[in-house]
Amino acid sequence: MDSDALRAAQKPLKDAYRDNPEQALITLTAQGRLDEQGISCSVATGTALAVAGLHPATGGDGSLLCSGDMLLEALVACAGVTLRAVATSLEIPIAGGTVRAEGDLDFRGTLAVSKDAPVGFTAIRLGFELDTDASAEQLDTLLRLTQRYCVVFQSLVNPVAATATVTRPAA
Repeated sequence: MDSDALRAAQKPLKDAYRDNPEQALITLTAQGRLDEQGISCSVATGTALAVAGLHPATGGDGSLLCSGDMLLEALVACAGVTLRAVATSLEIPIAGGTVRAEGDLDFRGTLAVSKDAPVGFTAIRLGFELDTDASAEQLDTLLRLTQRYCVVFQSLVNPVAATATVTRPAA
């Protein structure tokens, strides 16, 4: 897709969202099913079933996905797509490249070994290695706009209000 095709695809959406901002408010959902026997949760993705379980550092055997890894994978996917869209829009040629995310965890927190240890990531680093002839200024702009428009990155940098509930199935 080139910049003209991207603009053509996005123009009617942008126009509609400008005219009717409520149309831009969409609730994304994800749903999982708890395993009846083991410590795992199956999550239906758009193309496959992802089965998450305990990380080896918390007692898992490593055969199931770790939700922490999945969070980093979501960041890589979102940042990669966003970077590609921004590069396309700005006509910055990118022949290829890699996106990498890494995060630091202290598993004492999630295992309740230490009340002083945090539960969750204490740092996340996102990096891009790009095959491009773009100038340093173009790369700075590309990184700045990718960070600005990447939904997952922004959700991590500017935490959202999160709630949790428990209900019982209707009888």
